[in-house]
Amino acid sequence: MTISVVDVLKGLFAIAAIAAVVVLVTNWPKRLDLRVAMRYLRSRRSSRLISLITVIAVGGVTVGVMALVIVLGVMNGMQNDLREKILVVNPHLRVLTYGEGLRLDDWPAVMAKVRRARGLEAAAPFVMTQGLISAGHDYAEGVYVIGIEADTGRKAVTSLPHYFTKGDLTFRTTRSDVEGGVAIGTRLATKLTAYPGDVITMVAPAGSQFNRSLGAFVPKYRRYEVTGLFETGMYDYDNSYVLMRRQAAQDFAGLGNAVTGIEVRLANPERATEAGKQIEDMLGYPYRALDWQLQNRSLFSALKLEKLAMGLVVFLICVVAAFNVVGTLTMVVRDKTREIGILMAMGMQRTRIRRVFLIQGVFIGLVGTTLGAVLGLIVGAMVNHGHLIPIDPSIYFIDHLPVLNNPIDALAVIGASLVIATLAPLYPSTQAARLEPVTAIRYE
Repeated sequence: MTISVVDVLKGLFAIAAIAAVVVLVTNWPKRLDLRVAMRYLRSRRSSRLISLITVIAVGGVTVGVMALVIVLGVMNGMQNDLREKILVVNPHLRVLTYGEGLRLDDWPAVMAKVRRARGLEAAAPFVMTQGLISAGHDYAEGVYVIGIEADTGRKAVTSLPHYFTKGDLTFRTTRSDVEGGVAIGTRLATKLTAYPGDVITMVAPAGSQFNRSLGAFVPKYRRYEVTGLFETGMYDYDNSYVLMRRQAAQDFAGLGNAVTGIEVRLANPERATEAGKQIEDMLGYPYRALDWQLQNRSLFSALKLEKLAMGLVVFLICVVAAFNVVGTLTMVVRDKTREIGILMAMGMQRTRIRRVFLIQGVFIGLVGTTLGAVLGLIVGAMVNHGHLIPIDPSIYFIDHLPVLNNPIDALAVIGASLVIATLAPLYPSTQAARLEPVTAIRYE
């Protein structure tokens, strides 16, 4: 995982905020300020309301921090889960040519050059086309047909071999009346009622042949045996992808010895853009490199914008909690006006009076932030590991709500909450320090 400049700034801000609060708390010269502040926060028989509003203030900060931690965890989980699911079938890079044909005739020579690129782990030719699939009854389904090299998974360009529930990528058939083996997703297998050992029929629009006697194009039919099932958790892949040997896909698509392109696996998928530019410079025109980030740029840009918007909206809960702290301390000041006057008459400095109420605000912020962060991390972990919130995969691509807690985001939330909790008591503490002793003692 790469760390962006924004993550670094968030981490520095969080560390600075936490350090400032720690220094603020630990540098009070007298214990009397802390004792008075804690006493004002505790309930007495004559003033149980103060204890109640203190609990409410702490609860407000707790709820705000917990909600913000969970929301950011959900957005991080969505980004991470979608990235992993996208890379199950899609490689880090695809080397293609310009034009409408999307065919690569001299792919062996091109692949030899591509394999010399830095950071490359594997490269293989692939075929991508479309077709119509049926399993011997009236129902038919449009699918994407992917032709790849037969492999057991040791040299696969994608992580798809790890998601097979039955069979593998060797496409071994047990029948002699078929063109070869195919692997399909579990959702597609359920719709077609086709499982390993069954025969499916594929129609290739791209490979249709012209019949002179009929004066029309006749679709090309192929029969294949289902040799494997995979389940990636990504709705589109499990519902509409059919895998077969590259040679069978070339025949199905009518490409001859050509392929659609070359797929590449890199050691670091985050550097796909740089690697793609390097390959383009190496091959020159008319070759181009299409990385997975470019293909899904709109999706991830939308997720980043949604994360920012959701974070700002939920952050308002922390702001509301700060107003709650202000109201709590204002009520404490009004309830303890006579005691403040007595303390000032006995010689307690105004700065220490102000410090008493600052300690109360920081204490509420520390307790609320700690509880909120801990509860947010616990709830997020429970939701993620237990798959407690299912969602419609046909709309959101994934079948459950993922939560991934980023330490940098958690630190930023803690730092922002502590800053707000430190700023909130400034007004009530200043008002308490401005009281005149005689007026405060006579206050009813």
